[in-house]
Amino acid sequence: MMKDSNFNLRYLMASALLVVSGVSFSISAQAGDASAGEAKAAMCGGCHGADGNSADGSFPRLAGQYGSYIVKQLKDFQFGHRINNDTMTGMAAMVASDEDAKDIGAFYQSQKIAGNPLVKPNQKLVAQGAEFFVKGNPKSGVYGCVNCHGDKGMGRENAAAFPVIGGQHRDYLVKQLREFRDGARANDPAGMMGAVAKNLTDGEIDALAEYLAAQM
Repeated sequence: MMKDSNFNLRYLMASALLVVSGVSFSISAQAGDASAGEAKAAMCGGCHGADGNSADGSFPRLAGQYGSYIVKQLKDFQFGHRINNDTMTGMAAMVASDEDAKDIGAFYQSQKIAGNPLVKPNQKLVAQGAEFFVKGNPKSGVYGCVNCHGDKGMGRENAAAFPVIGGQHRDYLVKQLREFRDGARANDPAGMMGAVAKNLTDGEIDALAEYLAAQM
């Protein structure tokens, strides 16, 4: 079973990279301007923090996130490919151009993620999450998250299709994983996260989120 899962994961990863490379080519041929993006991102600061380090666990940290990933999320909200947050749908509609989206993405990518989680980690869950992040669950066919999201969830070189998730807020991670699992969020390239999340238990999601939130 694990052999088949490995093959399926490699296929999905290749498909995801092809999909996102096409998106990146069409809207990110030039890198964004982080300096210009600081002013353009001012409207985002109320939820995400002035430097992308939100003070509320329901709003994701954007500091240090791949700029091209942020651009994709903005476009997905604009075009109805991501519909799991009405507030963000409205905010994304205010980003007037591809250049503005790229500048905002470049600004947040240039920022440093805060060095502490909002809530003191549960070390037992952190340990469980650390093991699952690397090894996955062979019995349910879930591959280790490290293969896409890199060591400690800090991303992989030349793989911005897979966001930086290390240091992200626990509550936000739990919500997104459950929504991928339940189909409320389905804007992942090649349906990859949905395919993985549908095999995650609540306990596995909680442990993963606890572990990732503790990574800095």
